[in-house]
Amino acid sequence: MDRSSDRTLFYFFLGILIWAPLPLASNRLWSLSLLCALILLLSTSVLYQQLKNNLTLSTPLKRSLPIIGLFSIGTTWVSLQAIPALNLSISPTDSLHDAAWGWCLLAMFCLTLQLLRNNSRIMLTGYVLVGSALFQAVYGSLMTFTGFEFSFLIPKESYQGVSTGTFINRNSQAGYLVMCVSIGIGLMISTLKDEASYNWRERSRRWLTALLSKKIILRIALLIIVSGLVMTHSRMGNTSFFASLMIMGVLGLVLSRKATRSMVILLSSLLILDIFVVGTFFGVQEVADRLQNTSIEKESRDEVAKATIDLMQPQLLTGTGAGTFYTAFPEYRTEDVGRGFYVNTHNDYLEFSSEFGLLGTLPLGLVLLISLGAGLYAQYKRRNKLLRGIAFGSSMSIIAMLIHATVDFNLQMPANALTFMVILAFTWISVFKENKRKM
Repeated sequence: MDRSSDRTLFYFFLGILIWAPLPLASNRLWSLSLLCALILLLSTSVLYQQLKNNLTLSTPLKRSLPIIGLFSIGTTWVSLQAIPALNLSISPTDSLHDAAWGWCLLAMFCLTLQLLRNNSRIMLTGYVLVGSALFQAVYGSLMTFTGFEFSFLIPKESYQGVSTGTFINRNSQAGYLVMCVSIGIGLMISTLKDEASYNWRERSRRWLTALLSKKIILRIALLIIVSGLVMTHSRMGNTSFFASLMIMGVLGLVLSRKATRSMVILLSSLLILDIFVVGTFFGVQEVADRLQNTSIEKESRDEVAKATIDLMQPQLLTGTGAGTFYTAFPEYRTEDVGRGFYVNTHNDYLEFSSEFGLLGTLPLGLVLLISLGAGLYAQYKRRNKLLRGIAFGSSMSIIAMLIHATVDFNLQMPANALTFMVILAFTWISVFKENKRKM
Protein backbone atom coordinates (compact mmCIF):
# COMPACT_ATOMS: atom_id res chain seq x y z
CA MET A 1 0.00 0.00 0.00
CA ASP A 2 1.29 3.45 -0.95
CA ARG A 3 0.88 5.31 2.33
CA SER A 4 1.99 8.60 0.81
CA SER A 5 -0.73 8.51 -1.84
CA ASP A 6 -3.33 7.45 0.70
CA ARG A 7 -2.35 10.31 2.99
CA THR A 8 -2.51 12.75 0.08
CA LEU A 9 -6.03 11.62 -0.77
CA PHE A 10 -7.08 12.07 2.85
CA TYR A 11 -5.72 15.63 2.87
CA PHE A 12 -7.55 16.26 -0.42
CA PHE A 13 -10.72 15.12 1.37
CA LEU A 14 -10.06 17.62 4.17
CA GLY A 15 -9.42 20.32 1.60
CA ILE A 16 -12.88 19.81 0.13
CA LEU A 17 -14.41 20.19 3.59
CA ILE A 18 -12.53 23.44 4.12
CA TRP A 19 -13.34 24.83 0.68
CA ALA A 20 -17.05 23.94 0.67
CA PRO A 21 -18.34 26.98 2.66
CA LEU A 22 -16.20 29.54 0.85
CA PRO A 23 -17.66 30.08 -2.65
CA LEU A 24 -21.33 30.26 -1.69
CA ALA A 25 -21.56 34.01 -2.27
CA SER A 26 -20.59 33.45 -5.90
CA ASN A 27 -22.77 31.89 -8.57
CA ARG A 28 -24.43 28.87 -6.97
CA LEU A 29 -24.24 26.71 -10.10
CA TRP A 30 -20.55 27.47 -10.48
CA SER A 31 -19.75 26.61 -6.87
CA LEU A 32 -21.84 23.44 -7.06
CA SER A 33 -20.09 22.39 -10.27
CA LEU A 34 -16.69 22.99 -8.71
CA LEU A 35 -17.56 20.90 -5.65
CA CYS A 36 -18.86 18.11 -7.87
CA ALA A 37 -15.66 18.17 -9.92
CA LEU A 38 -13.48 17.98 -6.78
CA ILE A 39 -15.52 15.11 -5.32
CA LEU A 40 -15.45 13.25 -8.67
CA LEU A 41 -11.67 13.67 -8.88
CA LEU A 42 -11.19 12.40 -5.33
CA SER A 43 -13.58 9.48 -5.84
CA THR A 44 -11.80 8.44 -9.04
CA SER A 45 -8.42 8.66 -7.34
CA VAL A 46 -9.52 6.59 -4.36
CA LEU A 47 -11.09 3.97 -6.63
CA TYR A 48 -7.90 3.81 -8.73
CA GLN A 49 -5.83 3.33 -5.62
CA GLN A 50 -8.16 0.59 -4.39
CA LEU A 51 -7.88 -1.34 -7.66
CA LYS A 52 -4.16 -0.74 -8.11
CA ASN A 53 -3.18 -1.92 -4.63
CA ASN A 54 -5.90 -4.57 -4.23
CA LEU A 55 -7.17 -2.83 -1.11
CA THR A 56 -10.26 -3.94 0.74
CA LEU A 57 -13.12 -1.74 1.74
CA SER A 58 -13.06 -0.41 5.27
CA THR A 59 -15.25 -2.18 7.82
CA PRO A 60 -17.60 0.82 8.29
CA LEU A 61 -18.09 1.09 4.52
CA LYS A 62 -18.82 -2.62 4.11
CA ARG A 63 -21.19 -2.72 7.07
CA SER A 64 -22.97 0.43 5.87
CA LEU A 65 -23.86 -0.93 2.42
CA PRO A 66 -27.58 -1.26 3.30
CA ILE A 67 -27.79 2.44 4.23
CA ILE A 68 -25.84 3.32 1.07
CA GLY A 69 -28.35 1.29 -0.91
CA LEU A 70 -31.23 3.17 0.71
CA PHE A 71 -29.63 6.51 -0.16
CA SER A 72 -29.07 5.24 -3.71
CA ILE A 73 -32.78 4.53 -4.10
CA GLY A 74 -33.66 8.15 -3.42
CA THR A 75 -30.89 9.45 -5.66
CA THR A 76 -31.86 7.05 -8.46
CA TRP A 77 -35.40 8.42 -8.34
CA VAL A 78 -34.07 11.96 -8.72
CA SER A 79 -32.00 10.75 -11.69
CA LEU A 80 -35.14 9.32 -13.30
CA GLN A 81 -36.82 12.71 -12.84
CA ALA A 82 -34.04 14.22 -14.95
CA ILE A 83 -34.99 12.13 -18.00
CA PRO A 84 -37.28 14.30 -20.17
CA ALA A 85 -38.97 11.33 -21.86
CA LEU A 86 -40.35 10.08 -18.53
CA ASN A 87 -42.10 13.41 -17.86
CA LEU A 88 -41.43 13.18 -14.10
CA SER A 89 -40.17 16.75 -13.70
CA ILE A 90 -41.45 20.12 -14.86
CA SER A 91 -37.80 21.12 -15.37
CA PRO A 92 -35.57 18.12 -16.23
CA THR A 93 -32.49 20.36 -16.45
CA ASP A 94 -32.84 21.48 -12.84
CA SER A 95 -33.48 17.88 -11.78
CA LEU A 96 -30.32 16.82 -13.61
CA HIS A 97 -28.30 19.31 -11.57
CA ASP A 98 -29.78 17.97 -8.34
CA ALA A 99 -29.25 14.37 -9.42
CA ALA A 100 -25.55 15.00 -10.09
CA TRP A 101 -25.23 16.72 -6.70
CA GLY A 102 -27.05 13.84 -5.00
CA TRP A 103 -24.58 11.29 -6.33
CA CYS A 104 -21.71 13.53 -5.23
CA LEU A 105 -23.15 13.68 -1.71
CA LEU A 106 -23.41 9.89 -1.66
CA ALA A 107 -19.81 9.69 -2.85
CA MET A 108 -18.73 12.00 -0.02
CA PHE A 109 -20.55 9.75 2.45
CA CYS A 110 -18.68 6.70 1.12
CA LEU A 111 -15.35 8.54 1.01
CA THR A 112 -15.73 9.47 4.68
CA LEU A 113 -16.36 5.84 5.61
CA GLN A 114 -13.38 4.64 3.56
CA LEU A 115 -10.74 7.28 4.31
CA LEU A 116 -11.29 7.75 8.06
CA ARG A 117 -9.78 4.39 8.97
CA ASN A 118 -8.02 5.28 12.21
CA ASN A 119 -8.59 7.43 15.28
CA SER A 120 -6.11 10.09 14.25
CA ARG A 121 -7.95 10.72 10.98
CA ILE A 122 -11.32 10.81 12.71
CA MET A 123 -10.00 13.30 15.24
CA LEU A 124 -8.28 15.45 12.61
CA THR A 125 -11.45 15.61 10.52
CA GLY A 126 -13.38 16.73 13.58
CA TYR A 127 -10.82 19.43 14.32
CA VAL A 128 -10.92 20.61 10.69
CA LEU A 129 -14.68 21.09 10.96
CA VAL A 130 -14.23 23.00 14.22
CA GLY A 131 -11.47 25.10 12.65
CA SER A 132 -13.64 25.89 9.64
CA ALA A 133 -16.49 26.98 11.91
CA LEU A 134 -14.05 29.04 13.96
CA PHE A 135 -12.97 30.89 10.82
CA GLN A 136 -16.61 31.49 9.86
CA ALA A 137 -17.42 32.82 13.33
CA VAL A 138 -14.39 35.13 13.51
CA TYR A 139 -14.75 36.35 9.93
CA GLY A 140 -18.46 37.04 10.30
CA SER A 141 -17.99 38.78 13.64
CA LEU A 142 -15.20 41.01 12.33
CA MET A 143 -17.31 42.03 9.34
CA THR A 144 -20.15 42.94 11.70
CA PHE A 145 -18.04 44.81 14.27
CA THR A 146 -16.08 46.83 11.70
CA GLY A 147 -18.99 47.60 9.40
CA PHE A 148 -16.77 46.51 6.49
CA GLU A 149 -19.19 43.78 5.47
CA PHE A 150 -18.31 41.25 2.78
CA SER A 151 -19.51 37.72 2.19
CA PHE A 152 -16.88 35.96 0.11
CA LEU A 153 -14.92 38.77 -1.59
CA ILE A 154 -18.26 40.36 -2.52
CA PRO A 155 -19.98 43.22 -0.62
CA LYS A 156 -23.04 42.06 1.29
CA GLU A 157 -26.35 43.11 -0.23
CA SER A 158 -28.45 41.96 2.72
CA TYR A 159 -28.20 40.99 6.39
CA GLN A 160 -26.01 43.96 7.27
CA GLY A 161 -25.42 44.20 11.00
CA VAL A 162 -25.54 40.45 11.62
CA SER A 163 -22.95 37.75 11.08
CA THR A 164 -23.22 35.66 7.91
CA GLY A 165 -19.58 34.63 7.42
CA THR A 166 -18.99 33.63 3.80
CA PHE A 167 -22.64 32.60 3.48
CA ILE A 168 -25.36 34.77 1.95
CA ASN A 169 -27.98 33.87 4.55
CA ARG A 170 -27.44 34.15 8.31
CA ASN A 171 -29.55 31.03 8.87
CA SER A 172 -27.28 29.02 6.59
CA GLN A 173 -24.24 30.13 8.54
CA ALA A 174 -26.03 29.34 11.81
CA GLY A 175 -26.81 25.84 10.57
CA TYR A 176 -23.19 25.28 9.59
CA LEU A 177 -21.88 26.55 12.92
CA VAL A 178 -24.28 24.33 14.86
CA MET A 179 -23.19 21.20 12.96
CA CYS A 180 -19.50 21.91 13.50
CA VAL A 181 -19.75 23.02 17.14
CA SER A 182 -21.67 19.81 17.86
CA ILE A 183 -18.70 17.80 16.61
CA GLY A 184 -16.44 20.00 18.73
CA ILE A 185 -18.50 19.21 21.82
CA GLY A 186 -18.15 15.54 20.98
CA LEU A 187 -14.37 15.94 20.80
CA MET A 188 -14.42 17.66 24.20
CA ILE A 189 -16.39 14.78 25.67
CA SER A 190 -13.90 12.29 24.25
CA THR A 191 -11.13 13.94 26.29
CA LEU A 192 -12.93 13.57 29.62
CA LYS A 193 -11.35 11.14 32.04
CA ASP A 194 -13.19 8.52 34.02
CA GLU A 195 -14.06 9.49 37.54
CA ALA A 196 -12.14 8.12 40.48
CA SER A 197 -12.04 8.84 44.18
CA TYR A 198 -9.81 11.91 44.09
CA ASN A 199 -9.29 14.26 47.03
CA TRP A 200 -9.55 18.00 46.60
CA ARG A 201 -5.83 18.43 45.94
CA GLU A 202 -5.86 15.87 43.15
CA ARG A 203 -8.96 17.41 41.63
CA SER A 204 -7.35 20.86 41.75
CA ARG A 205 -4.26 19.49 40.05
CA ARG A 206 -6.35 17.86 37.32
CA TRP A 207 -8.33 21.04 36.66
CA LEU A 208 -5.11 23.10 36.51
CA THR A 209 -3.62 20.58 34.11
CA ALA A 210 -6.73 20.80 31.93
CA LEU A 211 -6.51 24.60 31.87
CA LEU A 212 -2.93 24.40 30.61
CA SER A 213 -3.57 21.61 28.09
CA LYS A 214 -4.79 21.58 24.51
CA LYS A 215 -8.34 21.06 25.76
CA ILE A 216 -8.58 24.69 26.80
CA ILE A 217 -7.80 25.73 23.21
CA LEU A 218 -10.71 23.63 21.98
CA ARG A 219 -12.96 25.02 24.70
CA ILE A 220 -12.08 28.62 23.75
CA ALA A 221 -12.73 27.79 20.09
CA LEU A 222 -16.17 26.46 21.00
CA LEU A 223 -16.92 29.66 22.94
CA ILE A 224 -15.97 31.77 19.93
CA ILE A 225 -18.10 29.66 17.59
CA VAL A 226 -21.11 29.95 19.92
CA SER A 227 -20.51 33.71 20.04
CA GLY A 228 -20.55 33.75 16.24
CA LEU A 229 -23.76 31.71 16.30
CA VAL A 230 -25.41 34.23 18.63
CA MET A 231 -24.25 37.08 16.38
CA THR A 232 -26.14 35.62 13.42
CA HIS A 233 -29.33 36.51 15.36
CA SER A 234 -30.82 33.38 13.78
CA ARG A 235 -33.78 32.44 15.95
CA MET A 236 -34.04 28.78 15.01
CA GLY A 237 -30.28 28.42 14.60
CA ASN A 238 -29.75 29.34 18.25
CA THR A 239 -32.86 27.48 19.38
CA SER A 240 -31.79 24.28 17.60
CA PHE A 241 -28.33 24.45 19.16
CA PHE A 242 -29.42 24.83 22.77
CA ALA A 243 -32.37 22.46 22.36
CA SER A 244 -30.24 19.73 20.75
CA LEU A 245 -27.55 20.20 23.41
CA MET A 246 -30.08 19.70 26.20
CA ILE A 247 -31.76 16.76 24.46
CA MET A 248 -28.51 15.03 23.62
CA GLY A 249 -27.07 15.89 27.03
CA VAL A 250 -29.88 13.98 28.74
CA LEU A 251 -29.71 11.11 26.24
CA GLY A 252 -25.92 10.96 26.52
CA LEU A 253 -26.02 10.74 30.29
CA VAL A 254 -28.70 8.03 30.16
CA LEU A 255 -27.11 5.98 27.37
CA SER A 256 -23.60 6.20 28.84
CA ARG A 257 -24.80 4.13 31.81
CA LYS A 258 -22.11 5.92 33.78
CA ALA A 259 -22.69 9.63 34.13
CA THR A 260 -19.33 11.11 35.12
CA ARG A 261 -19.08 14.35 37.05
CA SER A 262 -16.81 15.75 34.33
CA MET A 263 -19.44 15.23 31.64
CA VAL A 264 -22.17 16.85 33.74
CA ILE A 265 -19.92 19.84 34.46
CA LEU A 266 -18.96 20.21 30.79
CA LEU A 267 -22.55 20.12 29.51
CA SER A 268 -23.72 22.47 32.26
CA SER A 269 -20.94 24.94 31.52
CA LEU A 270 -21.80 24.92 27.82
CA LEU A 271 -25.34 25.96 28.63
CA ILE A 272 -24.70 28.39 31.47
CA LEU A 273 -21.40 29.99 30.45
CA ASP A 274 -22.21 30.26 26.76
CA ILE A 275 -25.67 31.73 27.27
CA PHE A 276 -25.15 34.12 30.16
CA VAL A 277 -21.51 35.12 29.79
CA VAL A 278 -20.75 35.00 26.07
CA GLY A 279 -24.29 35.96 25.09
CA THR A 280 -24.19 39.09 27.24
CA PHE A 281 -21.39 40.52 25.12
CA PHE A 282 -22.38 39.19 21.70
CA GLY A 283 -26.09 39.81 21.35
CA VAL A 284 -28.14 37.02 22.91
CA GLN A 285 -30.67 39.68 23.93
CA GLU A 286 -31.26 40.54 20.27
CA VAL A 287 -31.99 36.88 19.56
CA ALA A 288 -34.39 36.77 22.50
CA ASP A 289 -36.10 39.93 21.26
CA ARG A 290 -36.51 38.45 17.78
CA LEU A 291 -38.07 35.32 19.29
CA GLN A 292 -40.38 37.37 21.49
CA ASN A 293 -41.44 39.65 18.64
CA THR A 294 -42.05 36.81 16.22
CA SER A 295 -45.71 36.49 15.35
CA ILE A 296 -47.76 34.67 12.75
CA GLU A 297 -49.07 37.99 11.47
CA LYS A 298 -45.55 39.29 10.74
CA GLU A 299 -44.20 36.07 9.27
CA SER A 300 -45.08 34.75 5.81
CA ARG A 301 -43.30 31.42 6.21
CA ASP A 302 -46.42 29.68 7.47
CA GLU A 303 -48.36 30.93 4.44
CA VAL A 304 -45.60 29.69 2.16
CA ALA A 305 -45.75 26.33 3.91
CA LYS A 306 -49.52 26.12 3.38
CA ALA A 307 -49.12 26.99 -0.29
CA THR A 308 -46.40 24.34 -0.59
CA ILE A 309 -48.75 21.72 0.86
CA ASP A 310 -51.27 22.70 -1.82
CA LEU A 311 -48.50 22.35 -4.39
CA MET A 312 -47.76 18.81 -3.17
CA GLN A 313 -51.32 17.49 -3.48
CA PRO A 314 -51.56 16.82 -7.26
CA GLN A 315 -48.25 14.91 -7.39
CA LEU A 316 -47.82 13.65 -3.83
CA LEU A 317 -46.19 10.39 -4.93
CA THR A 318 -43.86 11.61 -7.67
CA GLY A 319 -43.24 15.30 -6.89
CA THR A 320 -42.70 18.16 -9.32
CA GLY A 321 -39.04 17.26 -9.86
CA ALA A 322 -35.85 17.93 -7.91
CA GLY A 323 -34.79 21.57 -7.99
CA THR A 324 -38.13 22.83 -9.33
CA PHE A 325 -39.70 24.53 -6.32
CA TYR A 326 -39.06 28.07 -7.56
CA THR A 327 -40.65 27.11 -10.91
CA ALA A 328 -43.68 25.30 -9.49
CA PHE A 329 -44.48 27.60 -6.56
CA PRO A 330 -45.75 30.75 -8.39
CA GLU A 331 -48.84 28.86 -9.58
CA TYR A 332 -49.84 28.22 -5.95
CA ARG A 333 -48.82 31.58 -4.48
CA THR A 334 -51.61 33.26 -2.51
CA GLU A 335 -52.14 36.92 -1.63
CA ASP A 336 -51.12 36.21 1.96
CA VAL A 337 -47.67 35.13 0.77
CA GLY A 338 -46.94 38.51 -0.78
CA ARG A 339 -45.06 39.36 -3.94
CA GLY A 340 -41.67 38.04 -2.88
CA PHE A 341 -39.89 35.53 -5.10
CA TYR A 342 -39.31 32.29 -3.21
CA VAL A 343 -36.45 30.08 -4.34
CA ASN A 344 -36.94 27.86 -1.27
CA THR A 345 -39.86 27.18 1.03
CA HIS A 346 -38.13 27.72 4.41
CA ASN A 347 -38.98 24.14 5.34
CA ASP A 348 -36.74 21.30 4.18
CA TYR A 349 -39.39 18.68 4.90
CA LEU A 350 -41.94 20.33 2.63
CA GLU A 351 -39.46 21.27 -0.07
CA PHE A 352 -38.02 17.78 -0.42
CA SER A 353 -41.52 16.28 -0.36
CA SER A 354 -42.86 18.67 -3.00
CA GLU A 355 -39.91 18.13 -5.33
CA PHE A 356 -39.00 14.47 -4.79
CA GLY A 357 -42.44 13.15 -3.90
CA LEU A 358 -42.87 10.33 -1.40
CA LEU A 359 -40.92 7.96 -3.65
CA GLY A 360 -37.77 10.03 -3.28
CA THR A 361 -38.28 11.54 0.15
CA LEU A 362 -39.04 8.42 2.21
CA PRO A 363 -35.73 6.61 1.48
CA LEU A 364 -33.71 9.74 2.29
CA GLY A 365 -35.72 10.37 5.44
CA LEU A 366 -35.07 6.80 6.58
CA VAL A 367 -31.33 7.30 6.02
CA LEU A 368 -31.40 10.28 8.35
CA LEU A 369 -33.45 8.62 11.09
CA ILE A 370 -31.55 5.34 10.98
CA SER A 371 -28.25 7.23 11.15
CA LEU A 372 -29.50 9.05 14.24
CA GLY A 373 -30.39 5.68 15.73
CA ALA A 374 -26.89 4.44 14.91
CA GLY A 375 -25.33 7.38 16.74
CA LEU A 376 -27.47 6.78 19.81
CA TYR A 377 -26.69 3.06 19.69
CA ALA A 378 -22.96 3.85 19.61
CA GLN A 379 -23.46 6.03 22.68
CA TYR A 380 -24.91 3.03 24.49
CA LYS A 381 -22.67 0.26 23.16
CA ARG A 382 -19.17 1.58 22.48
CA ARG A 383 -16.58 2.07 25.20
CA ASN A 384 -13.97 3.83 23.05
CA LYS A 385 -13.95 7.47 24.20
CA LEU A 386 -13.33 9.00 20.78
CA LEU A 387 -16.05 6.96 19.10
CA ARG A 388 -18.48 7.80 21.89
CA GLY A 389 -17.62 11.48 21.61
CA ILE A 390 -18.05 11.49 17.82
CA ALA A 391 -21.35 9.62 18.23
CA PHE A 392 -22.52 12.28 20.69
CA GLY A 393 -21.53 15.16 18.42
CA SER A 394 -23.00 13.69 15.24
CA SER A 395 -26.25 12.73 16.99
CA MET A 396 -26.54 16.24 18.41
CA SER A 397 -25.94 17.68 14.96
CA ILE A 398 -28.67 15.52 13.42
CA ILE A 399 -31.16 16.50 16.12
CA ALA A 400 -30.32 20.18 15.59
CA MET A 401 -30.80 19.84 11.85
CA LEU A 402 -34.15 18.09 12.34
CA ILE A 403 -35.29 21.05 14.45
CA HIS A 404 -33.87 23.76 12.18
CA ALA A 405 -35.30 22.15 9.04
CA THR A 406 -38.83 23.01 10.15
CA VAL A 407 -38.35 26.69 9.30
CA ASP A 408 -35.29 26.88 7.04
CA PHE A 409 -33.60 25.21 4.08
CA ASN A 410 -30.12 24.35 5.33
CA LEU A 411 -29.88 21.14 3.32
CA GLN A 412 -30.42 23.13 0.11
CA MET A 413 -27.08 24.85 0.75
CA PRO A 414 -24.19 22.85 -0.79
CA ALA A 415 -21.74 23.39 2.08
CA ASN A 416 -24.27 22.40 4.71
CA ALA A 417 -25.48 19.36 2.78
CA LEU A 418 -21.92 18.16 2.19
CA THR A 419 -20.91 18.67 5.83
CA PHE A 420 -24.07 16.91 6.95
CA MET A 421 -23.19 13.84 4.85
CA VAL A 422 -19.80 13.64 6.59
CA ILE A 423 -21.58 13.86 9.95
CA LEU A 424 -24.01 11.10 8.95
CA ALA A 425 -20.99 8.95 8.07
CA PHE A 426 -19.55 9.70 11.53
CA THR A 427 -22.49 7.87 13.13
CA TRP A 428 -21.71 4.69 11.20
CA ILE A 429 -17.99 4.97 11.87
CA SER A 430 -18.76 5.25 15.57
CA VAL A 431 -20.77 2.01 15.37
CA PHE A 432 -18.68 -0.16 13.06
CA LYS A 433 -15.07 0.99 13.41
CA GLU A 434 -12.88 -1.74 14.82
CA ASN A 435 -11.14 -0.98 18.09
CA LYS A 436 -7.72 -2.12 16.93
CA ARG A 437 -5.51 0.62 15.58
CA LYS A 438 -4.54 0.64 11.95
CA MET A 439 -1.72 2.62 10.37
